[in-house]
Amino acid sequence: MAKDAVSLVDQRTQAAREIPIQDGAIRAMDLRQFKTGPDDFGLMTYDPAFMNTASCRSAITFIDGDKGILRYRGYPIEQLAEKCTFLEVAYLILFGELPAAPQLKDWIAEITLHTMLHETTKKFLEGFRYDAHPMGMLASTVAALSTVYPESRHVLDPTVRALQIKRLIGKMPTIAAYTYRHSLGYPYVYPDNDLSYAANFMNMLWKMMEPKYQANPTLARALDILFILHADHEQNCSTNAMRAVGSSQADPFLSTAAACAALSGPLHGGANEEVLKMLDVIGSKDRIPAYIDKVKAGEFKLMGFGHRVYKNYDPRARIIKWAADSVFEITGRNAKLDIALELERIALEDEYFVKRKLYPNVDFYSGIIYQAMGFKPEMFTVLFAIPRTVGWLAQWQEMLCDGEQKIARPRQIYTGEAARDVVPMEQRGVATTPATA
Repeated sequence: MAKDAVSLVDQRTQAAREIPIQDGAIRAMDLRQFKTGPDDFGLMTYDPAFMNTASCRSAITFIDGDKGILRYRGYPIEQLAEKCTFLEVAYLILFGELPAAPQLKDWIAEITLHTMLHETTKKFLEGFRYDAHPMGMLASTVAALSTVYPESRHVLDPTVRALQIKRLIGKMPTIAAYTYRHSLGYPYVYPDNDLSYAANFMNMLWKMMEPKYQANPTLARALDILFILHADHEQNCSTNAMRAVGSSQADPFLSTAAACAALSGPLHGGANEEVLKMLDVIGSKDRIPAYIDKVKAGEFKLMGFGHRVYKNYDPRARIIKWAADSVFEITGRNAKLDIALELERIALEDEYFVKRKLYPNVDFYSGIIYQAMGFKPEMFTVLFAIPRTVGWLAQWQEMLCDGEQKIARPRQIYTGEAARDVVPMEQRGVATTPATA
């Protein structure tokens, strides 16, 4: 009977070791057995950007990139997007099961209770420049909440954790909406607790002089679906940041602010804004072949195609493409959609892209829908952060409750100078500054 193990021989010493395999992985610490002598530290693994390193065990999100599968707690993303609301899915991600009706009612009430911001937090927002980027405002304000709720530092207390989770989920749409209103010079709109999670966000964004904001139900449902699709995505850059910062037992507001900072980069949460810029550069359908030629020549990247994990069609992109039809019935068809559809058609038939498994990802269509709904491109990453907060918090709590986890502290391979002595100033030559990439 075959063993769940791998046999390795250190050719330097001829020492043989049998390393156990569990869940398709070996423990990196087991490689420390391979030494050339008693003073040798032992072997490490070298894995830039964590291309093939599992940093945790997680029961939250399952992805099979080769088959294009995404599941939250075992439920296919397609079924959740079709049959559930965002707060139902948030409950599932955090607690492991979909809520029954009484549980959902209580959960919605608990989240709604925490939508308001302290008035001093509003003043903090007012201190930003008129042209401050909404993502910088969001991350800074979330971090500032750490000072508003100092008890949040007691992260090992389950009751304290539960309260902060509800506060963050409730307040993220409010902060996000206020960053948008700030950029326009509009007065802030208080939450309306009679509205659903998505509709209330729309109210805080777009209410003007009307006594009661009435969100378009089709657009509110589309936004809810987009929130579901972005709620969690396994160990991505921002989730890794949340876990790494949280591993020091920093409070959840500061940890979430760190995750927001990671999300703000154009290679992560800002990718859908880059898609819109690309579509603007292309300009019209007849210019797509020339643009694709330039992509093949290495002059441009095909934004919104390809993914670190998915080597098949991103399942979230299919759902967004489907939701787009209902949105455009209300808003009118976005001219960029025709360019995007033709670009997708050509790319999926071109051997260059097929061979490289460059399929549309979630960013390819989400920006077009957000723009059609009235959001400015600089708000796209903020819209991403609202639902992803749920995933960050679930991953953070899972990490804190995992007995194997310690403070994150990767190793390095030192490539600098060997030991040397400081020489007097008059004996030093002119220093040369190494070029930085």
